[in-house]
Amino acid sequence: MEPVYLIVDDSAVTRAVIRRAIQLSGIAAAGAEIVEASNGREALGILRARPVSLVLADLHMPEMSGAELIAAMQSDARLREIPVLIVTAEPSAKQLMDLCEAGAKGFLRKPFAPEAIRAAILNVLEKQHV
Repeated sequence: MEPVYLIVDDSAVTRAVIRRAIQLSGIAAAGAEIVEASNGREALGILRARPVSLVLADLHMPEMSGAELIAAMQSDARLREIPVLIVTAEPSAKQLMDLCEAGAKGFLRKPFAPEAIRAAILNVLEKQHV
């Protein structure tokens, strides 16, 4: 099965930047699919409806934040094992570490270069298979 990447951010521009960075990084194979959600609630609907390989989520979104999305995923046995990479401008290292303790597998600070997103995704996926 080809990988499915779910980008969750309330900014359509940011989702497009992340999508493009994934495509430019070479991480997404020809058959990989990239889907998008504008908030955590929408992302949960997608996660419950189809298999997803990796979630790339912003922290600060309306309706359901990235932290609330992680909490909801951790409370659902079917979603708990899906890795989440936080992609955020959040400056607080403590908050990011707290999110990793709550279930996120890593984080990437905005703005970022395509090489950085490649490294972050590979790091998260390698952790998943260890």
